[in-house]
Amino acid sequence: MNRPSPPNLASFDRLAGWLAAACCVLATLGFAAAQPAFSHAQHPLGLLGANGVPGAALFNVLGFVVPGLLAAWVFVRLRGRLPVGAARWAGIGCWLLALSALAFAAQGVWRLDPSDLDGPVSQRHATMWLLWWLVFAAGALVLGAGLLHERMWRGVSIAFVVACAIVVALNGFPVLAGPIAQRVVLVVWLACVVVASRSGATIRIA
Repeated sequence: MNRPSPPNLASFDRLAGWLAAACCVLATLGFAAAQPAFSHAQHPLGLLGANGVPGAALFNVLGFVVPGLLAAWVFVRLRGRLPVGAARWAGIGCWLLALSALAFAAQGVWRLDPSDLDGPVSQRHATMWLLWWLVFAAGALVLGAGLLHERMWRGVSIAFVVACAIVVALNGFPVLAGPIAQRVVLVVWLACVVVASRSGATIRIA
C-alpha cells in the first residue's frame, strides 16, 4: 500500500473524481434543459434516460455509465494509497464504495420504462439505485471508521462518516421530496468521489 504511482497515472487519479462529477452534472443539467417538461423537483434522474425519451441512450452513458466507472476507478485506486497503518476496514470500505459506483453505472444499462414502472426492466433500474446508495452509505462509514485514527487522514475520515449520515438520514427520514433528496444524495456522492480522488494522490516527477 501507499506506493507512488507513475506521474501520468497519479495525475489522472487526481482528475478522475472531477471528471466524474463534471460529466454527471453537465449531462444532468444539459439533458434536463433539453426536456421542457422535465422537473428536477418532481422527476427522478433516471427519467432522462428512460425508454422513449429523446437522447436517452447518450444521457445514460454520460450521466450514469461514465461517472460510475470513473468513480469505481477512484475508489479502487484509493485503496492502494491508504496509509500502511490503516485498519483493514478502510480497504474493505474502498471495495464497497467501488461496488456502489458500479451500481450507479448500471442504472444507465437498465433504464426506466415509463410505460411500465412496476415491470422487471424498471425494477432493475430501481434496484441499482437502491444498491448504489445503500452500499455507498455502508462503504463511507467503514472507510471513515478505518481511517479515524490516522491523523493525516482525519479530514477524509470525517467527510465520509458525515456523508454516510446525510445519505441515511435523507433516505430513512423523508423530510425532502424524493427527487430533491435524490439530487442531494447525488451531490454528496460526487463530492466524496472528488475527495477520494485527491486523497493521498501525489504527482512525483522523476
